[in-house]
Amino acid sequence: MNKKTSTIALCILCAIFTLNSCKNAAEKVEETTEGKETEKTVFASDVIPFFDHWKLILGDGSNVGIANNFENKDYFYTTNDGKNNWVVFKTPNGGNTHGTSNNTRTELAQTKKWYPKTADDKLTATLKVMNVSATGDARVAASHAVVVGQIHSADKHENEPLKIFYKKFPGHTKGSVFWHYEINTAGDDNSGRWDFSSAVWGHDFSVVGDTENTYPEEPKDGIALGEEFSYEVVVKDGIMTLKFTSEGHETKTFTKNLIESEYTTKADIPEQTQKLFVPIGQDGVERKEAYAGEGCFFKLGAYNQTNGKSPKVNRNWCSGAETHDGDVQKQYADGNYAEVWFKTGSISVSDNAVSNEGYFSKNDKVK
Repeated sequence: MNKKTSTIALCILCAIFTLNSCKNAAEKVEETTEGKETEKTVFASDVIPFFDHWKLILGDGSNVGIANNFENKDYFYTTNDGKNNWVVFKTPNGGNTHGTSNNTRTELAQTKKWYPKTADDKLTATLKVMNVSATGDARVAASHAVVVGQIHSADKHENEPLKIFYKKFPGHTKGSVFWHYEINTAGDDNSGRWDFSSAVWGHDFSVVGDTENTYPEEPKDGIALGEEFSYEVVVKDGIMTLKFTSEGHETKTFTKNLIESEYTTKADIPEQTQKLFVPIGQDGVERKEAYAGEGCFFKLGAYNQTNGKSPKVNRNWCSGAETHDGDVQKQYADGNYAEVWFKTGSISVSDNAVSNEGYFSKNDKVK
């Protein structure tokens, strides 16, 4: 073989080698790309497959509807704590809200409503609260609190026969779990409505600070951030039954009649309410039939109770907390938000339930 032939052969071999190298490299990139493409996003509906029963309201006030195969990295997504997948509900102190509320929420609202008198409906959840607002006036009962489950009326005043709270003051290791019953106010004026709070573990709603930045004693039997607890809500034949469980804590059960009021006269107003609500003019009475005849529905998620409104407006519900003028990322950066993780959940809906679309069509339009 002469020199010219050898040179040609060598060039051919180099070309073949280069082509193969490029091909192999391309295959590796393709494999890498394919590997990334095949990484499956774990949606909330993969973790708790019950989303056909709910519409999802986000912390920006929007209704995204039924949230199968949906995520939003600011408000609603999944995470893994090394043992389990969890559904994350996150919402700031300040921003756009849904309906007439002063508070932001990332929360599921049931697509059907049921009537307490004929109900046979049930909601369960296992969760842990990961954050409550870092700021807020300690004298305001709603500061540093989040609602993690509700029963809401879709009709008349749209009041709430159940709100399940978690609250923890800054500097405390343990927080409190308590639940509220809100009266379904008699008459057409709902301004006199009030709540009655029952402690599950720790304090109830009425335990507040003496000054803006001083806090009451830490509850001895409280629940820490990141500590799991479960609730079960059953409404059957007009009676609401609640059950709360958590490892290392006493199981607590409660019952409440939703169709026959115990607060029909001023003399019936409990001492706790006399202290919290009556001084600010919320001293109404309840209709005899309570929530009978009104469509009610479940809610589940993170309904942040801490907001930026001045306590001068309402010393129970207006926290005066930091909102950074509604800048969500700034609020997330310095702890001014609520975050709740749910591991399991279930809902049982009776045959008597009907569409709740009227509630959404009305409240989605409110700005």
